[in-house]
Amino acid sequence: MKTKRIFYWTATILLAAMMLVSGTAYLIKTADVAKEFTALGFPLYIIVPLGIAKAIAALVLLNNQYKKLVEWAYAGLFFDFILALSAHLMIGDGEYLLAIIAILLLSISYHYKDQVRT
Repeated sequence: MKTKRIFYWTATILLAAMMLVSGTAYLIKTADVAKEFTALGFPLYIIVPLGIAKAIAALVLLNNQYKKLVEWAYAGLFFDFILALSAHLMIGDGEYLLAIIAILLLSISYHYKDQVRT
């Protein structure tokens, strides 16, 4: 059980940190993020809402109080990471490694969440 806790908490804390840093960057460095979104072909109007959603999802995963909200946070992050991965692969910029890492962390966190946090 201790190994599961270590896997869960390591993955969840790293994932939450990634989302808090990313969400904050979306809100603070909107112009820099806009350049990246333009290159990927995403609309610019989703930058601020996505930054807010990432930060909220990170806090929801760490809190783990409302089960349905936690499930929605995992689902939202999963779709965000899959879209990021596919966008980077489609334009061929080679910047897809963080998306793969995020998907792996999300998968580990989701797999162990019910075993560790019941």
